[in-house]
Amino acid sequence: MRNVRLMIAFLVLTASMVLSPIMANAADKLALKLKDGEVIITLRPDLAPKHVERIKTLASEGFYDGIVFHRVIPGFMAQTGDPTGTGRGGSKLGDLKAEFTDTNFDTGVLGMARSSDPDSANSQFFIMLAEGDFLNGQYTVFGEVTSGMEFVQKIKKGTRAGNGAVSNPDTIISMKVMN
Repeated sequence: MRNVRLMIAFLVLTASMVLSPIMANAADKLALKLKDGEVIITLRPDLAPKHVERIKTLASEGFYDGIVFHRVIPGFMAQTGDPTGTGRGGSKLGDLKAEFTDTNFDTGVLGMARSSDPDSANSQFFIMLAEGDFLNGQYTVFGEVTSGMEFVQKIKKGTRAGNGAVSNPDTIISMKVMN
C-alpha cells in the first residue's frame, strides 16, 4: 500500500511539473487584429517573463494599436512595435535585459527586436514568416502564433534588397491581452 501511495505522489508531482507551464500560459494570450483577420498569440513567460510582462503592459495601454509593420522581409520575418515607424523608436519604458534561450525560431515564433546591444529590447518585436534558426540564442523568444498565421503571412512585404522597408505598410489594428 505504501508503494502505491508513493507511486501516486510521484505521478502527481511529475504531472504538475509538466503541466504547470502549459496551464500558466493559458491566460497569457494576445489577440492581434490585422486587416485580413485575427491572430492569437500565446505568450511564453516560462521563457521570458520580463519581456512578456512588457508586451502585456504595452498592449493593455493600447500602445500597439495603429503601429505599422515597418520592416517585412519575404521568407523571413515581419517587424513592428516602433511608434515612429522608422525602426529606431520604442516606448517610454526602459530597455530590457536579454532573456535568451535555445528555443528555435520556427515559423510563427515572436522575438524581441533590438539593436546590436543584446540588452536593448524595448517595444519592437518580430513574427517569423519562416524558420530562422540562425537567430537561436541571440534574440529573446516571448511567444508564438497559435491561430491565424495565414493572416500574418498576408502582411505587406518589402524587398530583401531594401532590407524589408515597406512603403504604405500594413498596421496593427489592435493588440489586446485576452482575459
